[in-house]
Amino acid sequence: MTAFHALEHIWSLAGCDATALDDIRLLGDDPGLPSVYCVGALANATIGAAALAAAEYHRLRTGCRQRVEVEQRRALAVFRSERYLRIDDGPAPQLRDPLMGFYETRDGRWIQLHTNFAHHRTGVVKLLGCTDDHASVSAAIRERDGASLDQALADAGLCAALVRSPHEWAALAQASALASLPLFEIERIDAAADPAPGRAPCGRDRDDGVASGRAATLCLSGASAARPLSGVRVLDLTRIIAGPVAGRTLAQHGADVMLVNGPHLPNIAPLVIDNGRGKRSAFLDLRREAERATLHALLQDADVFLQAYRPGALAGHGFSPEALARARPGIVYVSICAYGPTGPWAQRRGFDSLVQSASGIAWTEAQAAGTPAPKHLPCQALDHATGYLAAFGAMVALMRRATEGGSWHVKVSLAQTGQWLQSLGTVADGWRAPDVSVDDVHDLMQTMDTPFGKVLTVAPAETLSATPPRFERPSVPLGTDSPSWAT
Repeated sequence: MTAFHALEHIWSLAGCDATALDDIRLLGDDPGLPSVYCVGALANATIGAAALAAAEYHRLRTGCRQRVEVEQRRALAVFRSERYLRIDDGPAPQLRDPLMGFYETRDGRWIQLHTNFAHHRTGVVKLLGCTDDHASVSAAIRERDGASLDQALADAGLCAALVRSPHEWAALAQASALASLPLFEIERIDAAADPAPGRAPCGRDRDDGVASGRAATLCLSGASAARPLSGVRVLDLTRIIAGPVAGRTLAQHGADVMLVNGPHLPNIAPLVIDNGRGKRSAFLDLRREAERATLHALLQDADVFLQAYRPGALAGHGFSPEALARARPGIVYVSICAYGPTGPWAQRRGFDSLVQSASGIAWTEAQAAGTPAPKHLPCQALDHATGYLAAFGAMVALMRRATEGGSWHVKVSLAQTGQWLQSLGTVADGWRAPDVSVDDVHDLMQTMDTPFGKVLTVAPAETLSATPPRFERPSVPLGTDSPSWAT
């Protein structure tokens, strides 16, 4: 499947105006990285969808049409942005714990451990009853059968996945639950809010929709000062990659994004730097009543609430989609999870690489390349694609709010994105494509002066003729800003 065909699917599924597709070009073909999967098409299509949604929201507000372009080489560099990050000309930052990886079990299966958070690593070592080093963990796993160990780790709330073939994955109840779901969902959850043309979000003084129709003026660079998401406020309650990429994408198109993390929650410093571009960063501990009240106060002036907790986890704190739609009619609520919003694995902890292992992607890559051990995709493609789909869904929901009213819930998951990637087909001998080093993409990088030092990062992949994406704020350490919209 070509990238444009994939984009057409995304655009049609969201019910967007098909004529807008005339305004976008997607350049490049797979394989752009060593993989048998259409990772380049996935990158181009999801980044392109978000970029075109930004252009369409801008057209709705200003009457200005734009030309949009995404080149696959740039898109794939963005999909690997965390591994190309450099700080003060130093080496590549460490992103993985030494115990993370594939291990062979007693019955000849493979299991992947994900130990990037210290408490997950400690929990794995305790469950295995071994010492905290790679050799001991390997030996302990060789004494266990794969399926039973996979279940034991999941029951303990730890992060692991038995490596399965696509056929084995399809036989699971979780795969059956996802099979009936589309790639993403954008659903209206409350009709209380009126349509918003001519009205700013939360009553602020700026226009939310003054023009419509495809006869809008074609604007070139500099023709319109307004950015697509100027005035849109986003609460970003996410960590690691998928959710933060969604918030970063909204920020690069002009949204005021406030990252809200709990001070007690673990994080990965290089990902904070890479995905924190364009955002403020505040601490709120949702275990505390007063800080929950602060988040509710912020919500009253927010347009998008972006969260990546496990399904239902925020409901106990009063932040379910339905509760927020009552508290702030017109909110766009975006939910991101690992294994999908329904099914027996909905509450299972997961990350991109684990979903690749569980769903047959790592098995297929290994089979194609003839390697004895499983093999992951050459980038965190499920994370990045899901992040862009979340941002796309948020912007589509904002457009629907502007024209139809209501509050909206956008739902995406890594497993649904992985299922879709597998449906795109494979590239014969794609695994033989050369890898791409940081030196190979140096012309696609930009530098930013930040509190962390001089940071070299991948620039946005998309080109918009009138409102090129950019970051107005550098990344900052977590908790730098007060939890307030006041500048």
